Amino acid sequence: MSEQDTHRVIAGVAELLPVLRERAQETEDARRVPDESIKSLQETGFFKLLQPKTYGGYEADPVTFYTAVKMIASACGSTGWVASILGVHPWHVALFDAQAQEDVWREDVDTRISSSYAPMGKATVVDGGYRLSGRWSFSSGCDHATWVLLGAPAFSGGKPVDFCTYLLPISDYTIIDVWDTVGLRGTGSNDILVEDVFVPQHRVLSFRLTSQCKTPGQEVNPGPLYRLPYGSVHPSTITAPIIGMAQGAYDAHVEHQRQRVRASYVGEQSKEDPFAKVRIAEAASEIDAAWLQLTRNIDELYQHACRGEKLPFATRLRVRRDQVRGTERAIAAVDRLFENSGGRALKMGTPIQRFWRDAHAGRVHAANDPERAYTMFGTGEFGLPVENAMV
Repeated sequence: MSEQDTHRVIAGVAELLPVLRERAQETEDARRVPDESIKSLQETGFFKLLQPKTYGGYEADPVTFYTAVKMIASACGSTGWVASILGVHPWHVALFDAQAQEDVWREDVDTRISSSYAPMGKATVVDGGYRLSGRWSFSSGCDHATWVLLGAPAFSGGKPVDFCTYLLPISDYTIIDVWDTVGLRGTGSNDILVEDVFVPQHRVLSFRLTSQCKTPGQEVNPGPLYRLPYGSVHPSTITAPIIGMAQGAYDAHVEHQRQRVRASYVGEQSKEDPFAKVRIAEAASEIDAAWLQLTRNIDELYQHACRGEKLPFATRLRVRRDQVRGTERAIAAVDRLFENSGGRALKMGTPIQRFWRDAHAGRVHAANDPERAYTMFGTGEFGLPVENAMV
């Protein structure tokens, strides 16, 4: 991706932020991102950032993608979350067999894909592919997609033989509207139902290959972007919008405090309160630290890939360590800001409470399990084998 293209996409996203901010409550009330917001993001080129050049994409460096995600989430948490999830899937599809990519993008390079990777279904090996059934939850942005990526174990002879990701067109699944939550209400993260559908072999990708960074898609997409680990790219896709939500909460809090008068302190303005300034500084530092670590780590991996070098396993472990730590830092910042925003911040419709709820909803995603990531890092530091595909 040229520097000019990068600036154009980032500038386009920046121009959208006031509109996305204004639509935040509408997004929450509708329990889905408005079609107009998705269309506007598409027009900026955002969804093409991680898409292969072969199909009209930019193959941008991942930091550019995460930067755009953070910006979007700082305006509307739900929109940022959906943008991040839908935006990373072109990267994942690019790892599949060339025929699978052709199936998705041959007729429309703007095709969008949702996902649900948790093993909520079951596949059986058959001639030429698999029979897949199950019901998957939390498919964010599925109403804006016409394909889906689903995770499930594969069985042969009644025994598990693999864990794979299955790529299905919308004609093979049903969306069930169940999304009604306390946070990230606007993500439309509904259920996906699949009933005994045949998935051809070329639209199935073994997670063993994914974790080894050796996938069939690399034959047609040899660029460095597609040699990065799934366990680095996808978890960071979860943390980036949460950091963006923390930034949005920070901006809203600072603006709120500029105008706030503390009634319990004889009309003292909050902006004159030295303790309010300390809390702002603490939150700002946490957000900066989270972002700097995330971008440094992912860029370091990307530069290794650009040079054609083997990706250091120690760096991959550090990516996961700092990814979950980044989420923790962002949550700590949001909590610090919210608890010092005063009673008026509790009112529904105010941005601070919405960012607080959205960030905490994002925190419970499986990618944000800190103990698991920290244990992997510690195991690696002791020189012991790390047996986990999400690294």
